[in-house]
Amino acid sequence: MIIAVLDGAGNLLRDDAPDAVFPWWSFTKPVIAALVLRTAEDGLLDLDTALAGWPFTSRQLLQHRAGLRDYGPLPAYKAAVAARETPWPASRLLAEAHASDLVYPPGQGWLYSNIGYLLLRRELERLHGCDLAHLMQRDILQPLGLGARLAGTREDFEGLHWDARGYHPGWVYHGSLMGTAADAVRLLHALLEGPLLCPSSRGMMLDQQMRNGPIPGRVWSETGYGLGLMIGTAGDAGRVVGHSGCGPFCANLAARFPDLPGRPIAAAFCEGGTEAPAEFAAANAALKAARLLT
Repeated sequence: MIIAVLDGAGNLLRDDAPDAVFPWWSFTKPVIAALVLRTAEDGLLDLDTALAGWPFTSRQLLQHRAGLRDYGPLPAYKAAVAARETPWPASRLLAEAHASDLVYPPGQGWLYSNIGYLLLRRELERLHGCDLAHLMQRDILQPLGLGARLAGTREDFEGLHWDARGYHPGWVYHGSLMGTAADAVRLLHALLEGPLLCPSSRGMMLDQQMRNGPIPGRVWSETGYGLGLMIGTAGDAGRVVGHSGCGPFCANLAARFPDLPGRPIAAAFCEGGTEAPAEFAAANAALKAARLLT
């Protein structure tokens, strides 16, 4: 388990492995959400206008309320990943997942969907005329002085802290950032506290659209979602604002714990294909940090 912790003022309190690099998996979603909101701030995108050719809006995609299915459970997808195949073209993925066959009308339900964030990625690339990796570097990562970057090839994953077992990051269709645990907490602090977003955009990001009960076996005593952010509670650690991520060989949680003294941000990365150990480790690290900050 590798952990980094930041206090509410942005001071690094703990960094177990300063040079270790991890895939951030779905912790990439808050960054995509921030880019969408910045694009809306610039007047290039209307959050409540339907995407061309689709019946749902960017806001509904950000909230996982568009009615889209997910591709993760598809047997063909799982088999292709296990066989170390080259990632499919996005068109095949959308066809295999029956993306146009919505589970419910847009806005009338909630279902976590990586496909929604693939569509947001494509819309960002279309509007800005550049790929997501360049956009993230230019608008988010370089201004913050972070060494994280979007993974694109098998070779990108060869230097990770844990063996990627030949996994191709292209199977994460919305993209997976890779970086250190300390960069993860610094990035989340910048999203929640820094100048990356105007106050109204940050307020939208934190506006909880889904509320539900606990997830058995995981840290969440209550669950919820805003715009690209998981928002819930974790027992004695109180409110949790951030995002978990999981792939076939490691998992993570990077989150702020705003109810605790000092409002720490903790990121935990663990080996294995389930988020639960990282989630509990991050909550425990935040509780320990809070005791030091009182």
